[in-house]
Amino acid sequence: MTKRNKIIYWVATIWLALGMVSTGIVQLMGMDEEVQMMEHLGYPIYFLTIIGIWKLLGVVAILAPKFPVLKEWAYAGFVFTMTGAIFSHLAVGDGGVDFFGPSLLLVLTGISWYFRPIGRKITAA
Repeated sequence: MTKRNKIIYWVATIWLALGMVSTGIVQLMGMDEEVQMMEHLGYPIYFLTIIGIWKLLGVVAILAPKFPVLKEWAYAGFVFTMTGAIFSHLAVGDGGVDFFGPSLLLVLTGISWYFRPIGRKITAA
């Protein structure tokens, strides 16, 4: 892995982790804005707890050394969560500003996944 790719990986991964941790925490706290958003999107409020926990666990999986299969699941979970958020906002007719956060996290997920070092990938036995 080139130095450039390693830098790209870590910058994207750190920003991804910060975004997922911060949103996961506010979801677990049940902040008013998050509760209102879930109601606006038509989801039950307990989804905040589920999504918040899975985001935090996903960050641990991505940052921890080894466990490449677990990392793949975490990346997939981030993709499912962010695409679900994007399509949910589309479904209720929200404006562009509501797409920024999930779109940014989706792009960071893709960059982090693509540039991850060989030790963080599933390799053939």
